[in-house]
Amino acid sequence: SCAAAAAKAAVFMLLTGTEIRQVKLMTPKGILLYLDVESIVRTEAFVKCAVRKYSGDDPDVTDGILVFAKVEKVKTAGKGLEQSIGEAAINKVPREMIVKAAQEMCREMEYTGGIQIVISIPEGKALASRTFNPRLGIEGGISVLGTSGIVEPMSEKALVESIHVEMKQHFTQGEKYLLVTPG
Repeated sequence: SCAAAAAKAAVFMLLTGTEIRQVKLMTPKGILLYLDVESIVRTEAFVKCAVRKYSGDDPDVTDGILVFAKVEKVKTAGKGLEQSIGEAAINKVPREMIVKAAQEMCREMEYTGGIQIVISIPEGKALASRTFNPRLGIEGGISVLGTSGIVEPMSEKALVESIHVEMKQHFTQGEKYLLVTPG
């Protein structure tokens, strides 16, 4: 949601020339969010801004970080949504949210050209070592994940699913034995 909101705000500011400090975003779960826009940089070539992540009661290492979107006009639309090895680790739902938010602004402003969006999380590289990313082969920063647009507290089921993903990764790398120690 933070990446999509930042992208939406940046596209709006780029196309209108008007600075905004709050953006409205509907999540896939149907929850309407009003998110504050921070760290705004506006030039003739691009707009860059951020939305601060709030994780609520979830013990998420990314709570409080700024998620940035930098947008600029391009002559033609860029590549599609799927990522290959070496590309940013932004999963399908967040990518769809980002594109939908940007397209909404372009339609409202009757802009038919292309928009390039770059999502960045400056603290992501340092925080990644405290996540499952290194064990999953994801390097250089954190992943942008999500299915509902809302952070939900980590449940026992979610923890088991995270361990399952890690075990599956080890299996695909050819490892035959794993030692699991709870506690």
